Amino acid sequence: MRREHLKHLCCPTCEADLRLESDETGECVERGLLVCAGICGSSHPIVGGIPRFVPAENYAGSFGFQWAIHAKTQYDSYNGSRYSEERFFNETKWPRQMEGELILEVGGGGGRFTEQASSTGAMVVSLDYSAAVESNYAHHGDRANVLIVQGDAYRMPFRRSYFDRLYCFGVLQHTPDVERTFKLLPHYLRPGGHLAVDVYKAPRELRNRLFATKYWARHLTKRIPPKYLYPLTKRYVQTMWPLTGVIYKAAGNWINWLLLVSEYRGIYDLPDEILREWAILDTFDGLSPAFDTPQHEETLRRWFEEARLEAVEVHEGYNGIEGRGRRPAPTAD
Repeated sequence: MRREHLKHLCCPTCEADLRLESDETGECVERGLLVCAGICGSSHPIVGGIPRFVPAENYAGSFGFQWAIHAKTQYDSYNGSRYSEERFFNETKWPRQMEGELILEVGGGGGRFTEQASSTGAMVVSLDYSAAVESNYAHHGDRANVLIVQGDAYRMPFRRSYFDRLYCFGVLQHTPDVERTFKLLPHYLRPGGHLAVDVYKAPRELRNRLFATKYWARHLTKRIPPKYLYPLTKRYVQTMWPLTGVIYKAAGNWINWLLLVSEYRGIYDLPDEILREWAILDTFDGLSPAFDTPQHEETLRRWFEEARLEAVEVHEGYNGIEGRGRRPAPTAD
């Protein structure tokens, strides 16, 4: 982390300032300690340039595992597409130039959207619970407008009412309590700040619930350690790949999803090799997380209303259901 980025952090326990202790003398600190200057006196290490506010082993371990292997798979700069760029700006509806603004990314993963947010010129603080921060740091740790932090969405090391914008993509459904996670987010926005989130859509009809084979399989697969589940998943997708191609041409790819192959023929115009790589990643991503709790559209809309956000938009989108809102600004008397 850069010394100048210390101002964006605070103690996750008591919200006091943090003091940096390190033997290093340069602007960038690879190893050191962040010590609370307040009453709790807690300390948190900086390891590999990343402030760490959570234990290395936690419920999000599968995500750290997958992004170590698929660090670049979803990056536009790797696969030659603009899919991440289009999704980021279409989901947020934010401008492409945001110099001088502060953006908080909750659940940065391997950095797919960190790449897009930082391209706006804004200062981006990217938090993730898992070791995926390693992959994100490898790609963006040298950017002056990016700070990558390993921390807990339930105890974030940031001040309340601090950020101009906050987004949380592909994350909410994978937290232990989706509603609680969502309702914590607006507190970190300044008055007038903008929020953008998405969450998996829960199947409503009985037929769709019965054919949501991923959730049947997850009763078993989420209990398999990632180091064993991943090679099984990879072998399965690679073995099925020729057959799924035939099925896609005959009936579309919905049958392939029933067969637990998360494939994107007809959705993404990418080379077959990249499509297969993405299928391995997303099949594992669907089977491995400890938590996966999709939501209904009206539920997400209710949460926005209960959080007293304004200019709310909630509808189906890229990742199931997406929502946007704004924290009300104080009115002049």
